[in-house]
Amino acid sequence: MVTVRDRTDERRLRAARACLRLRQATRAVLADPRTAPAAAVLLAGPMAEADAALREAGLAGNEAELCALLGVRA
Repeated sequence: MVTVRDRTDERRLRAARACLRLRQATRAVLADPRTAPAAAVLLAGPMAEADAALREAGLAGNEAELCALLGVRA
């Protein structure tokens, strides 16, 4: 039986993973001088994915809680 807490944990995990993917993509795009000028276009998909996952998890606008989930300092 899946509980409300399980669903919340799954949503938070998806949000954390989406943010980590965005972070990795950002580093990769900005590290390459050929792709850096197109960063906004190249990162639009990962940003949209992270935004949607954060909203679904109830973490949009709650950077302190998000950073705690990701294990980084705010």
